[in-house]
Amino acid sequence: MSLAIFDLDNTLIGGDSDYLWGEFLCEIGAVDAKTHRQKNENYFQQYNRGELDIYEYSEFAVEPLSRFDMGELAAMHQQFIIEKIKPIYLKKAQQLVDKHKSQGDTILVITATSRFVTEAIARLYGIDNILAIEAEIVDGRYTGKIVGIPTYAAGKVDNLMLWLEQNDETLSGSSFYSDSHNDIPLLEVVDNPVAVNPNAALKTHADDKNWPIIDLR
Repeated sequence: MSLAIFDLDNTLIGGDSDYLWGEFLCEIGAVDAKTHRQKNENYFQQYNRGELDIYEYSEFAVEPLSRFDMGELAAMHQQFIIEKIKPIYLKKAQQLVDKHKSQGDTILVITATSRFVTEAIARLYGIDNILAIEAEIVDGRYTGKIVGIPTYAAGKVDNLMLWLEQNDETLSGSSFYSDSHNDIPLLEVVDNPVAVNPNAALKTHADDKNWPIIDLR
């Protein structure tokens, strides 16, 4: 029994949930569509180039949560899952998760998207363990700020190491599945790194390292 770690966006699902959440907010009129779309697209391109300021972006992404109460957010998110996430659910990804479960492995998602957006997505795949960007909640309401070390790039490793200690788990025999070069720091520390439908930068790195490359689409 080992630890099987999955990135979420463009790995378990066939798209980027954070980007899609921003699009969804524009579509339902929860944010100013023109301004939000422009910023969302700029940050998305920065992420793809590996140039993202994760603190700046995360606070942009979670700020709209502060405009609504928890009941309103729950209803919005349910609609988001139906309209944006279920169409990009990947059966091959589910089969891979189920294979690891059948082997008795512990399954963990580590994502650079907020827990608010991603926790329910992980549960679609039957995954309860998740490390994600944590949006601050005060008096039962989101503040629009984040707390802790963002689970992005090397920050994924920092958060994982703390999680291992807290959950009495180790990296012995561990696997990590990801599509992005931003996840190379974590791919480098597991025993079995796997590139999933990788972007160009990760494919080059994976080829150099002789890492497996798989297709879940």
